[in-house]
Amino acid sequence: MDKLSQFAPIILMFAVVYFFMIRPQMKKAKQEKNFAAELKKGDRVVTKSGMHGKIIDFSEKNNAVIIETGAGKITFDRSSISMEMTQKLNEPAKAKK
Repeated sequence: MDKLSQFAPIILMFAVVYFFMIRPQMKKAKQEKNFAAELKKGDRVVTKSGMHGKIIDFSEKNNAVIIETGAGKITFDRSSISMEMTQKLNEPAKAKK
C-alpha cells in the first residue's frame, strides 16, 4: 500500500495532463477536420493568413479550395481555412435571417 501512495502523485499528474491538455486538443482537431469536410460552395471564409473570400469551387485532387476574393481567384488548402474566424464572420449573417 505504501508503494501505491508513492505513485499516486504521478498518476494524478498524468490524469491532469490528459484531461486539461491532450483531450481538448484532440477534440479541437476533430472539430476542425469536420469543419473542413463540411465546407460548401458559397460559404464566406477567412484563411489563417487573413484572406477573406467566398468558396467558388473545390479541387478534390489537391484537397484544396478555390476562393474568390477582391483580387481574383486563389487556391488554398482546406487546412488553411480558419474555423474560428469563419464562424465569427458567418454568425451575423445567420442572425439576420
